[in-house]
Amino acid sequence: MNELVKAETNIEIVWRAFELRPEPVPTLPADGEYLHRVWNSAVYPMAKSLGITMKLPPVQPRSRLAHEAAHWARLQGSFEDYNAEIFRAFFERGENIGERDVLVSLASALDLESDSLRRALESREFEKSVIADEQTAEQLGVSGVPAFVANRKVALSGVQALENLRKLTEHTH
Repeated sequence: MNELVKAETNIEIVWRAFELRPEPVPTLPADGEYLHRVWNSAVYPMAKSLGITMKLPPVQPRSRLAHEAAHWARLQGSFEDYNAEIFRAFFERGENIGERDVLVSLASALDLESDSLRRALESREFEKSVIADEQTAEQLGVSGVPAFVANRKVALSGVQALENLRKLTEHTH
């Protein structure tokens, strides 16, 4: 995506919240056969081909609070850095990004106002924003991540090659 944005000045990337397993949908067993099979057959090969470090997280937390924290970070002007840190915490270090203290610690590590984040998470200040993102995703027919939507018209699902993303943006101009 970053390469596409650099090459095409008229493209804006907007990340939206999407919970794979929102309440009351049960989370997957962290050490279950399904996750090991999917990671071994798809995630690890994809990560290797992209030069990305990923480890199967030892926890499968709810992600609502992490999405709320990302909304908070957007207002701080630090969305990209904070979002990247959430991904590193979960997919590289196996931290439980469903816990408030973990999310606050990530903000602190980036020299963000962690007390402000703690208050926002305790008051659920951004919960309605997360729910609105999820409702929009549902209206657009998004059912998995990553998903790419251009001008609310065409969607691609799954990890995409740069050329596919380029075609998506050309198709919707």
